[in-house]
Amino acid sequence: MQRILQFSDPHLLADPQGHCRGLPARRALLEGLRQALGQLEQPADLLLISGDLCQDESWGGYVRLREVLEQLDLLGRLPVALVPGNHDHPQLLRAALARHCALAPALLRLGAWRLLLLSSHRSGEVAGWVSEGQREWMLQQLQALSQPTLVVLHHPPLPIGSSSFDGIALQQPEALLDRLFAHPQVRALVFGHVHQHWFAALPRPQGGEPLPVWGCPSSLVAFEPVQPCPTGHPLWPGARLLELGDQGQIKTTLLRWPPLTSA
Repeated sequence: MQRILQFSDPHLLADPQGHCRGLPARRALLEGLRQALGQLEQPADLLLISGDLCQDESWGGYVRLREVLEQLDLLGRLPVALVPGNHDHPQLLRAALARHCALAPALLRLGAWRLLLLSSHRSGEVAGWVSEGQREWMLQQLQALSQPTLVVLHHPPLPIGSSSFDGIALQQPEALLDRLFAHPQVRALVFGHVHQHWFAALPRPQGGEPLPVWGCPSSLVAFEPVQPCPTGHPLWPGARLLELGDQGQIKTTLLRWPPLTSA
């Protein structure tokens, strides 16, 4: 069994005391990680943060992320994987954290599983995009894989039923999903961006098991949900635990904690 702790959308700023959406971004991530790690019955094998790492797309924002991970003694103790979102600067992210973390696009080995990290960042755009070159790279990886595989990106690959997000989801999602549907070893897809819990089981055109797709809450602030929250706290910040069985089975647990004040 491999355990992934998924965080998303911390929206850090260069200013250590900076506020995003009225909340102290750095402290929200620090306290959120403490809360989530404290809720785990077993230690995580990987920390995944699925995009919108840095609201102001600054070098200092990525330094703040590194400082938070160092303060909690996670770097070197727990592998960390990062996926850029629309509120990110991939070149600065790579310069600041490539020595410490796995960065999308990448293929990671995690026990019996493989993780395909994709970048849906497109410079100057809020909506997501996976380039043809990256899709072809992904296809090459999948053709060589037989292990159960989890795909990760920032933007949702389909509308979630929210007027706030459905215009800024992944563009041309069928170009990605058609490739994923064709490979039964792809067991699930997870994303961020929407600041809420979300789930769908997508039927594969060729038949077989549907492809489960999960959205992750933000560790900073929640947005108005379109689906009921299993915890009963849809407006609390949160994260997701993904437990990956050696035979390809997946169990997810939604984690929530009380929001910080704006002080």
